Amino acid sequence: ASNGQHYIPILDAAVGHIANSTDVYNPFTRGIEQDVFVKNPDGSTYIGQVWPGYTVFPDWFANKTEEYWAEALNNWTAEGVEFSGLWLDMNEVSSFCDGSCGTGADLSNTSVPVTLPGDPDSPVTSYPEGYNSTISGPSGNLTVNGTQTYGAGESSAGSAWLQQRVLSKRGLGAANQTNVNLNTPPYALHNGFGRLSIHTLATNATHAGGYVEIDVHNIWGYMEERATHRSLSSSVRPGQRPFLISRSTFPGTGKWSGHWLGDNTSKWAYLLYNIQGVLQFQLFQIPMVGADTCGFMGNTDEELCNRWMQLSAFTPFYRNHNQRGALPQEPYRWDSVANASRTAIAIRLRILMPWPQYTLFANASTVGTPPVRALFFEFPNEPELFSVDRQFMVGSDILVTPVVTPNVSTVDGIFPGRGSITWRDWYTHEVVNATAGGNTTLSAPLGHIPVHIRSGAAILLHSQPGYTTNETRQSPYALLVSQNADGSARGTAYIDDGITLPDPAKGGVQNRTVVFEVANGTLSVSGQGAWHVQQKLSQVTVLGLSRAPQSVSVGGQALAGGSWNYTQEVQRFSIGGLEVDLNGDTTISWA
Repeated sequence: ASNGQHYIPILDAAVGHIANSTDVYNPFTRGIEQDVFVKNPDGSTYIGQVWPGYTVFPDWFANKTEEYWAEALNNWTAEGVEFSGLWLDMNEVSSFCDGSCGTGADLSNTSVPVTLPGDPDSPVTSYPEGYNSTISGPSGNLTVNGTQTYGAGESSAGSAWLQQRVLSKRGLGAANQTNVNLNTPPYALHNGFGRLSIHTLATNATHAGGYVEIDVHNIWGYMEERATHRSLSSSVRPGQRPFLISRSTFPGTGKWSGHWLGDNTSKWAYLLYNIQGVLQFQLFQIPMVGADTCGFMGNTDEELCNRWMQLSAFTPFYRNHNQRGALPQEPYRWDSVANASRTAIAIRLRILMPWPQYTLFANASTVGTPPVRALFFEFPNEPELFSVDRQFMVGSDILVTPVVTPNVSTVDGIFPGRGSITWRDWYTHEVVNATAGGNTTLSAPLGHIPVHIRSGAAILLHSQPGYTTNETRQSPYALLVSQNADGSARGTAYIDDGITLPDPAKGGVQNRTVVFEVANGTLSVSGQGAWHVQQKLSQVTVLGLSRAPQSVSVGGQALAGGSWNYTQEVQRFSIGGLEVDLNGDTTISWA
């Protein structure tokens, strides 16, 4: 915490069952005392099996379960686990055995009926996707002797990847059966493991109030998220915004928790699914979402991880995570991945102001607009954008076009607006010569992700990325303006302390919304709200200025000649060394 870093431990849904009466495990003992665990139809405690061995499961319909949960979380942090938030896993809810397998069993047997990846008898030995060891040798490298290894020996390098996108249909199961029991209902729900009670609570597990699991299964994770959020904000970290990431979701989850897209696979198809999943969950009103970057299951490779680390830097939740026993995939394992990650993370940290901490998420909370957007959401009158799922926008002004296929150095992307909007390169500020209504081919060598700025945008940034979000937030602000053809632009920035939980009884939380408007050679800065903004605006860059300004004034005071720069090739005008106070109104003019 002293370094501005945060600790988010994993919290699985199941509670370990003690093996004998001499064992001491307070979360189990207190749960039995308060009668808060799921039961069998006969009223006995339902005992499943997860990582600790035999386990029990909180019943969120029981009267005292939220009280029990808050007590357990408070005890955990009081014992020295000072977490900043929680990662809620296995909360569909998962169980490795079929039914209440612990009923009548030897509870001292703490083994689990599944093998962990990475155990001596379960190594993760697969080569990365597209790698043929009989041709390229055992290294698994991106290149061997200067030759690309992905797809070696295949007639079409992309064929396997395309085939993975085709999902097979299943039948509807025993739709016409009658008098079935709850654990084998007359529909299959496409359950990949067979009967509905496999790998989860049995569908006849019983909750307080007489509810059975088949009726309430889909809201178990939601109810855990709600209870955890309430516990953290009321007693564990009172008055502070909880940070939660959950695997299971339900409509309404976005009020309580974020989401990661589950246990994906280190394959190119899942890189594309990453985009699709994030866009879907924006529409579900669960905006804090992302995927296990570089893939969770199987072994990734340098090229896939390079592209994925850059893509995920532009999604709200950003984490590199893989299974035990697979090849290590931290970015520093490959120089190219480390360099690509630094580039993308630097952009991510600079745009903290528009998102994810502030403006776009404030808007998602108050008016429901998604922080990350499908192109059609921003341009609904352009039908050619309806099926685009390989590009996305951060807010309304930043367009991201990632590479989602192997062995390429270019990527095709469409630029919305049908020619009415000027799109400028994030890195160079050059205008894109885009095909109106169709694809434009962009240079995208390994390590580069195309990012573009929409004309008419005024984006408040942090001037320098730090090692952490906390360090970045201490840096001064910079404003990037990309003018429309008529010289106009507009943007807003929501600012608060980033910590305090809004209290409706007190009118929310202290904040300030700053508005930037450009017209007729003048940038007007105004705002409202009681929050005091400490950081000054130190730099302004304006794109789309057809000629060099001859005079510049800030707050009505003329600047000395030579205190600004102009680059004709990209029509860029910039001023540095400013100390503009964002707590009041002011203007910056040029002529």
